Amino acid sequence: MIDPRILRDDPDAVRAAQQRRGESTDIVDELIAADEQRRSTISAYEAVRGEQKNLGKLIPQAQGEEKQQLLARTKELSQQVKDAEAAQVEAADTFERLMKTLPNLASADAPQGGEDNFVVLDTVGTPRDFAAEGFEPRDHLELGQMLGAIDTERGAKVSGARFYFLTGVGAQLELALTQLAMSKAAAWGFTPMIPPALVNERAMEGTGFLGQAADDVYHLEKDGLYLVGTSEVPMAAYHSDEILDAASLPRRYAAFSPCFRREAGSYGKDTRGIFRVHWFDKVEMFVYTTIEEAAAEHERILGWERAWLDALELPYRVIDVASGDLGLSAIRKFDCEAWIPTQGKYREVSSASNCTEFQSRRLDIRVRGDEGTSPAATLNGTLCAMTRTIIALLENGQQADGSVRLPAALHPLLGEVLRPIAS
Repeated sequence: MIDPRILRDDPDAVRAAQQRRGESTDIVDELIAADEQRRSTISAYEAVRGEQKNLGKLIPQAQGEEKQQLLARTKELSQQVKDAEAAQVEAADTFERLMKTLPNLASADAPQGGEDNFVVLDTVGTPRDFAAEGFEPRDHLELGQMLGAIDTERGAKVSGARFYFLTGVGAQLELALTQLAMSKAAAWGFTPMIPPALVNERAMEGTGFLGQAADDVYHLEKDGLYLVGTSEVPMAAYHSDEILDAASLPRRYAAFSPCFRREAGSYGKDTRGIFRVHWFDKVEMFVYTTIEEAAAEHERILGWERAWLDALELPYRVIDVASGDLGLSAIRKFDCEAWIPTQGKYREVSSASNCTEFQSRRLDIRVRGDEGTSPAATLNGTLCAMTRTIIALLENGQQADGSVRLPAALHPLLGEVLRPIAS
């Protein structure tokens, strides 16, 4: 959540951030009223509690009728204290509930508008001209079937729509990508991690995924646990309720985990193959740093994502995501989109988000510096989302005979070419 002082001291800044997201500003007025009510109930509680304490000191010294009057007042105050405490708790809960619905303050540097109002920051590589090469490109599913790499029919038989098996070289390709991604992340100074894929409610809510993204989350009610949609969730909660020494920052982690998403609202979209699925594996970068360093770290994360795509020799572009398309937690987000030949367009394969102190305030993660403690900044960035990366590699590397040339970075792990299997 945001710093409540911003709400009190500069509510117009909060309204402006809401407008940049295309969201209603009514929540700001509701929060201001709730904050005033919360502080009012605190004052009322402290007043009656103070009187109760003072009476407790006077009663032993009083005699006769005066003592009886003080005792009678004590009984009255006892109930007033209980009522005032209950009002204080209710007001605090109302304020906190409203605060958790307020998104992070969208950066003024992000383009304004909705999903289609992004700004292209850079385009790298040139998509192949398959017509000039004399053949029609196959999509990733046809290639995956020819290579014996992808089986969606049995995935649907076993688990339902939008599930799949990676088989043979498909499984080997994911393992190779995982090994390569983790090796590169370690070389860049990230600590490799394998976090739990099930988390408690505090971790999920603290990261911001029980807000606008709640419909996409799988919930195991019997166990009180949630399946993560990204390892950002367990990694954000990793240092919850901790104070980190400023000298130890930045703390950079590269986490491999399965990711589970209901894909609510995507009915009928990208149903063929493994582009939009309910489960996929991913290597995610996650960083704790200071607020002052957050923007620079955001650029560094984007730089590592670009270095990864360069190593995979994929044509891609970088976009600055519009403020109306940001998630609840981010103030700004960059996406890297790889060219998908059979779709004739760039599609997202990674994103980098600066969440400033939004998650750390919810999860109570602080930094101890020379001037005391303050909330940490958290950032996240996709290094390799396996299914979409596999799609991009297969379609961009395909040859006329259905074989697929791999980038040099994968040659030591898989060789130069993946070849179709005999039917």
